[in-house]
Amino acid sequence: MLKKRLGVIFILVLAFAGIADAAYLAQHALSNMPLICNIADLSGCNIVAQSPYAHLFGIPLGEYGILFYGIVFALALLELVLFDRFLRRALQGVALIGLLCSVAFEGIQIFLIHALCVYCLGSALVSLLIFLCATMIEPLKRQEIPTVTDESSPRPRLTMPPAA
Repeated sequence: MLKKRLGVIFILVLAFAGIADAAYLAQHALSNMPLICNIADLSGCNIVAQSPYAHLFGIPLGEYGILFYGIVFALALLELVLFDRFLRRALQGVALIGLLCSVAFEGIQIFLIHALCVYCLGSALVSLLIFLCATMIEPLKRQEIPTVTDESSPRPRLTMPPAA
C-alpha cells in the first residue's frame, strides 16, 4: 500500500516537472522567442521549435504537453485521495499514450528534422518514468481464478447434521 502511494506521489512530481517543461516550450512558441538551449552539444531546440512539426492543427506541441501532464497530474491526485483501481488503470492508459507520442516525436526529430531538443528529450524521459511508475503501482497481470478441470478430483460434499 505504501509503495503504491509513493509511486503516485512520484508521478505527481514528474507530472509537475512535465507541466513546467511544456509550459516553457509553449510560452516560447507563442511569443516567438528563441529557446535557451545549449546543453551537452544538444543545441537543436530552436531548429525543432521552428520546424513545421512543432505544431499540430495550428497548436504548439507544448500546449498539448501541458494538457497531457495536467491530465496525468489530476488523475494521480485523484488516485492519491480515492485510491481507486480504475484511476490507476486510467493513469496507465494516459501514460502509455504519452509515451507513444514522445517516441513518435523523438523519431520525427531524429529522422525528419535531424536535430534534437533537450527539452523534448526531457519530456520523453518524464513520460517514460510516469509510464513505468504507473505500471508498478498497478501491475498489468491478471489474477488467475482457480478452476476445476479434472473430473477425478474430489468435490466438496455437504453433509447433513446427525438426526436428533
